[in-house]
Amino acid sequence: MVGFRISSYYHAHIGARHTSIEALKKSFASHDKGNVEKSIKRLVKNNLVLHHPTSYGKQYSLNPTKIKNIKKMIGL
Repeated sequence: MVGFRISSYYHAHIGARHTSIEALKKSFASHDKGNVEKSIKRLVKNNLVLHHPTSYGKQYSLNPTKIKNIKKMIGL
């Protein structure tokens, strides 16, 4: 799921700015799209990604308090 973290980091999906799971899947090859939801659930469980329930569906963003950890994981 490094692709999500890098993509979200560069697009500033941090904290209050969030994106849908469908939009996240678009940044992956078709053979990897099945793993996106499982990986997002793991990242939420590890508190690296925040879940934002909205009236129009589930939304996700990087946890602003974990940015240092995320940068370290993706090599920035």
